[in-house]
Amino acid sequence: MNIANLPFDSEVMLQELRAWVECESPTWDVTAVERMLDLAAREMAVIGATIERIAGRQGFGGIVRARFPHPKQGGPGILIAGHLDTVHPVGTIDKLAWRREGNKCYGPGIFDMKGGNYLSLEAIRQLIRASFTTPLPITVLFTPDEEVGTPSTRDIIEAEAARNKYVLVPEPGRTDNGVVTGRYAIARFNLEATGRPSHAGATLSSGRSAIREMARQILAIEAMTTDDCTFSVGVVHGGQWVNCVATTATGEALSMAKRQPDLDRCVERMLALSGTTNDVAFKVTRGVTRPVWEPDAGTMALYEKARGIAWSLGSDLPHVSAGGGSDGNFTGALRIPTLDGLGARGGNAHTLEEFIEVNSLAERGRLMAGLLGTLD
Repeated sequence: MNIANLPFDSEVMLQELRAWVECESPTWDVTAVERMLDLAAREMAVIGATIERIAGRQGFGGIVRARFPHPKQGGPGILIAGHLDTVHPVGTIDKLAWRREGNKCYGPGIFDMKGGNYLSLEAIRQLIRASFTTPLPITVLFTPDEEVGTPSTRDIIEAEAARNKYVLVPEPGRTDNGVVTGRYAIARFNLEATGRPSHAGATLSSGRSAIREMARQILAIEAMTTDDCTFSVGVVHGGQWVNCVATTATGEALSMAKRQPDLDRCVERMLALSGTTNDVAFKVTRGVTRPVWEPDAGTMALYEKARGIAWSLGSDLPHVSAGGGSDGNFTGALRIPTLDGLGARGGNAHTLEEFIEVNSLAERGRLMAGLLGTLD
């Protein structure tokens, strides 16, 4: 079968993707995420998949696992791993409304990563409509918590990946049409400062401000950034009354490194910040961590397969190791051949200007179909 002849149509795909984008699904809103999972599950059931729902835990939504009919069903095959949660709160659609401007289309989560998830299902649909039996069975796993580090579903992702020969991750594509063959390591940290309260107007000097200490530590944390390891604080909460010296302040920090030993050293530096200064206790605890994924022979062989398909379709396919963790960190670290960044091209992820390049829907859909149709 000639993949180039499959009737992918970016315009049709875009209109069908709209329902996914307008079904807002921020990670912490379980009801919203479940609504998105329902939408995807129904679409895959229509295509012909057998759907399994796995209950959520730790306050997150559940998981949808779809297995498509195949003579070798149950044997090692191809896992498509994607997340349906986004960073955009419900109501973002009012600020980042669906809109088309030339070859760009905007919307919350359209780039990271609903566009990639959708085009993957379109690739499967096109192959089924063409009555083409892929060499290997296909499983799709959609999860609810990637944007916060995948704390509740890592075990399911790793177990499912281990039952398959290949993992394809339709996270956002690169601006140069590239894909991702490795990811940097990422660690998250929880920060807590505990001071002593007092009346901010009458007895200010007797209090010890947790907010002040948190501010001091934030500057110290971000100043630790080097070429080998970065540090950033992205969440801060503190105080309750403006006329009270704050007793507590909390925050969340993130560290990223290209090599695992570098991250291990960064973790040590962060944990060493715990202690007491000026009668204010500061505590750092380690949160979820994504291991470094370094490309091995299996991943590079998978990449070369994809590159050959791209060449046959008239485009180049560069590759890179990248920051911005994904669930490919887990599968790649397990040395399961993994190819990431297979989603739509676009930009401005996690912002109110998030967009995809419309023509990349069909282009990346064909690439995905080519992989599904030839991997053995």
